[in-house]
Amino acid sequence: MNAQTGAIAPSQHSYVDASGLTTTEALVMRAPFSFLVAPNMLDESDKQTLIDDFPLNKSAGYLPYNRESCATTINELIDQIAAPGFANPLGEQLGIDNLAQYPTYVSIATKLNKRHGTIHTDGKSKVATLLLYLNEEWSGEGKGCLRFLNKIDDIEDTVVPEIQPKFGTLVAFKRADNSFHGHLPFEGERRVIQIAWLVSDEDAKRKAKRGKLSQKIKNLFNRMDKKVGSQRDDNAYH
Repeated sequence: MNAQTGAIAPSQHSYVDASGLTTTEALVMRAPFSFLVAPNMLDESDKQTLIDDFPLNKSAGYLPYNRESCATTINELIDQIAAPGFANPLGEQLGIDNLAQYPTYVSIATKLNKRHGTIHTDGKSKVATLLLYLNEEWSGEGKGCLRFLNKIDDIEDTVVPEIQPKFGTLVAFKRADNSFHGHLPFEGERRVIQIAWLVSDEDAKRKAKRGKLSQKIKNLFNRMDKKVGSQRDDNAYH
């Protein structure tokens, strides 16, 4: 890939196309905060390869992306999303100029426990957040389905219908003081790649350091984390 233009190298397979962000299937909202929901952003022909190559984290929750331990397919997918050719059109949909200028922090979740998904806005170090779901099957409603919310203490006060984390569904939002989101308590496999664009390089370094520490803690106290999550209230927030 050309790092400056975001163009895909002739020998590299293209997994995502920015044109999918502007189809009639894509939902773009600017109130109460800017967000986008775009289904079918990944081709069905790539589904089995991406699912087979998805990293299988032992601990629940979002863990730091480790390029060396990921398959080429996953690395190329992440590179293509973060490249200007995709990131900037995404930013335009969210009302952010030149999104690709901001440093990124990538994390990956293979599974969650019930502690995860409490209502929050994301920290002020974030400019925007993208979630790309890679679940082979998802038939359930409610538990584990992302909700954009009107307030921080009511999981039922949704802005739009909840979003099922189906394969190829991409969700992105511009961080704001009222960018409330979360989901009902869920335990089990829920595969997602998260890319956050951060305000500064210092924020990216701080996020990476904190992520590594968090991973060590989760590895040590995974059972306790699961027990705490089992007592979570639906409207819990942080």
